[in-house]
Amino acid sequence: MPVLLGAIVALVVGLGAGTAYGYFASAGHGSGAASTGTVQNVTVMEASGTVTSPLYPGNTAGDLLLKIVNPNSYSLTLTSITLNSPATPDSGHSSCTTTGVSLNADTGLTITVPTGTTTLDVPNAVSMSSSSSSGCQGATFQLPVTITVQKG
Repeated sequence: MPVLLGAIVALVVGLGAGTAYGYFASAGHGSGAASTGTVQNVTVMEASGTVTSPLYPGNTAGDLLLKIVNPNSYSLTLTSITLNSPATPDSGHSSCTTTGVSLNADTGLTITVPTGTTTLDVPNAVSMSSSSSSGCQGATFQLPVTITVQKG
């Protein structure tokens, strides 16, 4: 009986070793296919300057707030912001005729845009020239922008 039991154990161990060897030494061929999804458009709902760094004539370091909707199921990276048309002051500042508000060169950004609706603070993105009219004092500006985002 012990010889038979020993033979069975040796057979089981031998089969296990053969299976392991076959697993690590096997080769195969085949083909596969994959498709990519389409990134859905991201919407800028609101772009206004400033909150944490107020603008004043000659200031080149105002913050830009962007309210963005990312409908994708993954985060994106904001890489650039472009001003589409001149900044406009809020309705309470109708005497603000020459705003002088501009967007600083904002390319090469790496700001994460999470899924859903979020407000991003882009530091030092907005400036105001010294030619701005005094009627702009205390105004909040709307800046129509286009943003560029990428996956990853």
